[in-house]
Amino acid sequence: MGFDIWITYVATVLLLMSTPGPSQLLMLSNCAVNGLGRGIFTAAGDLTANFLQMLAAGLGLAALIAASGSALTVIKWLGVAYLIFLSVRTILRAERKAMQIAALASRKSLWLQGFITSAANPKAVVFFAALFPLFIDSALPFWSQFAILSATYLILDAMFLTVYGGSASWLAKRLKGPARLWLDRIGGSFMIAAAILLGLKSIRPGS
Repeated sequence: MGFDIWITYVATVLLLMSTPGPSQLLMLSNCAVNGLGRGIFTAAGDLTANFLQMLAAGLGLAALIAASGSALTVIKWLGVAYLIFLSVRTILRAERKAMQIAALASRKSLWLQGFITSAANPKAVVFFAALFPLFIDSALPFWSQFAILSATYLILDAMFLTVYGGSASWLAKRLKGPARLWLDRIGGSFMIAAAILLGLKSIRPGS
């Protein structure tokens, strides 16, 4: 793969990531409540789902998933319901903190949240299946190019998620008392926003 093709791909991905989506909002929420050290497991879950979606696209499963419109809708609305559940739990956790009985989420739970939020958008498989061919030279070995494109996307996504999470964690550490509790409530609101975004993706054509 030529450097000019790769740098064009990087610019395209950065442009696509410039607007926060459900995973970024979830990262903000989890890092504000649990800190970056634990919140990073949310990013790991998201990246795991992305990797599997890329692999599915590379193996030619995108057409099969795209043909099952009803399955897409069911999976996405399950993801919306899950995010709303998480948002309510986060807001209630803020209330429990006021009584000093709250606990940090487990790393496994944070990973699962990131994974489900990303996996609940199965059209991502179609997205990768449509994006990658724009930068793949049919005259060159497919899997080596696919590996470069996939690794580049995951690295850029990890960087974005870390910046989002680090910013939220930095702010949370500097807020105390009632202001800290309000940050947790705002974190829950971020998850509601993520659910709304995911819901809109399920009904907006081409999303």
